[in-house]
Amino acid sequence: MERFIENLMYTSRWLLAPIYLGLSLGLLALMLKFFQEVFHILPSVFALAEADLILVLLSLIDMTLVGGLLVMVMLSGYENFVSTLNIDENREKLSWLGKMDSGSLKNKVAASIVAISSIHLLRVFMDARNTPDNKLMWYVIIHLTFVLSAFLMGYLDKATRHEKK
Repeated sequence: MERFIENLMYTSRWLLAPIYLGLSLGLLALMLKFFQEVFHILPSVFALAEADLILVLLSLIDMTLVGGLLVMVMLSGYENFVSTLNIDENREKLSWLGKMDSGSLKNKVAASIVAISSIHLLRVFMDARNTPDNKLMWYVIIHLTFVLSAFLMGYLDKATRHEKK
């Protein structure tokens, strides 16, 4: 009975595979939104003020960072929790693939969230004249919370890795 339960639990990791595949659909949706924004802005690019163009570009950078985060979580999560990716020797392989454990993935996700939050905060600051002061304050507080959380996660990860040696 114990062996059956252990095998069932181990095999249940495959329930994550469709979830990781679903992230690729999220990536597709993000790509469509990205190009929708590009095609929306192109006809009016010469009429746009520089600050407005920068805001649009920051939005595109934001989407790009989220896309990279999706790929990282999708591939690394699959490899860490489901199965090793079998990529042919003659195909290009991402340098970080197979080297990121769940702790490293967690830290990369936290760093990506901080980067995404930074871009969003920059967008808010560039349009600060249209944002109430109390909302600006909350954006900064939330961003600093992300920064502090990422720092603490990295510190704790380093401390626990150091203790294991």
